[in-house]
Amino acid sequence: MDIFEKCRDFASTGFYESYGHRVYLRPLRPSAHPGEVLINGRSVVMAGSNDYLGLARDPRLAEAAVRATRLDGTGCSGSRTLCGTRDIHEQLEDACAAFLGREAAVLAPSGFQTNLLLAGLLGKDDVVLGDRHNHASLVDAVRLAGARYHRYRRDGVARAERLLSEAPPGAGRVIVTDGLFSMEGDLCDLPAITALADRCRARVVVDSAHDLGLLGATGRGVPEHFGLEDRVDLVTATFSKSLGSAGGVLAGPAEVINFVRCRARATVFTAGMAPSVAAAALAALDIVRTEPERRTRALEVAERMHNGLRALGYDTGNSVSAIIPIPIGDKVRCLELWQRLLDAGVYVNPVIAPGRPEGQEMLRISFTPVHSDAQLERALEAFAAAGRATGVIPRTPPGSFTPVRIARPPALAQETARPRSAAVPVSTATVR
Repeated sequence: MDIFEKCRDFASTGFYESYGHRVYLRPLRPSAHPGEVLINGRSVVMAGSNDYLGLARDPRLAEAAVRATRLDGTGCSGSRTLCGTRDIHEQLEDACAAFLGREAAVLAPSGFQTNLLLAGLLGKDDVVLGDRHNHASLVDAVRLAGARYHRYRRDGVARAERLLSEAPPGAGRVIVTDGLFSMEGDLCDLPAITALADRCRARVVVDSAHDLGLLGATGRGVPEHFGLEDRVDLVTATFSKSLGSAGGVLAGPAEVINFVRCRARATVFTAGMAPSVAAAALAALDIVRTEPERRTRALEVAERMHNGLRALGYDTGNSVSAIIPIPIGDKVRCLELWQRLLDAGVYVNPVIAPGRPEGQEMLRISFTPVHSDAQLERALEAFAAAGRATGVIPRTPPGSFTPVRIARPPALAQETARPRSAAVPVSTATVR
């Protein structure tokens, strides 16, 4: 059989141009208005990016990237092992290790590739447990290594413990998990995971792609949020979310990082990160450290929009983060809601098969600290009209709703605490 046959049969139009419009791979351009993008020359509110701290267009990152380009050029022309290492790489690695409280760190040119570095550490006899909603890059790392991979549900700790206890003698035991799940917006149960690891003498790897810079008292992510940094063995993260750049980092014990740096195919056989990208990430890391008010504002906006949408009758699932999922459960209705929102000037992400199983279609939404109050209000008005027109929400708002309380550092959480089970009358809910 010709391997190209599947390409001829692939219904690309059905996926990329669903609902009669170009849904995916749509070109976006920067707008003169922060928090907005241009689509076909029209400025719309961007409510679908991973730019959680609003740094992707910060002039300080751009200036750092320009300076690095002038100093080191546009690319490294080789792997880090041979001729691709620059001073800016070592500066960023040292800064990441210090920020995360780890002995050492190693970079990779993308977040996906960062997780593939784990394949250099795993062997075919090792047993790896992973949350069933882990990012594809974590799954592919285990597959690339040929290790034995078992997925667990978040409520399936007992089964997970049995799988670890049945590992062959001499096999390594590892638990890998997203810190903040990219679609659902909820957190891993790190206390249960680390307790399981202690009982089964397993190592713990947390992918902080979506929580680095956003969660924890100083922005170090989910391990800091739970106060369990010393119980997590390795942390992976990407710079393409809160840090407004690209690439990623793996941080942990120096001996482990040195081994991965020299043995992982994902770093030995790839060109070094572009100097401009590394410089932008380094500048962003400094902003995360010195401007905690960005993180505070991001969490305030997230909570406000969660509860503003809930007051309208939307379900935002179990998310406690800047990621706001709206389950729809029907492809046509999901895309119709997406189109009506875009027509009203709000860009969100529709997630359908293969991104989600059929029957679990959803919208994925996020806002940033650079969104103005007027933009947030405009977005809620669009959601009200579009949701009622498509029947996703009732025409009359519910009398009350269960509020979301965003995951915050303990001190901030106490200041804004409200019992999660408390029903808030819609008449008292405000988005201003």
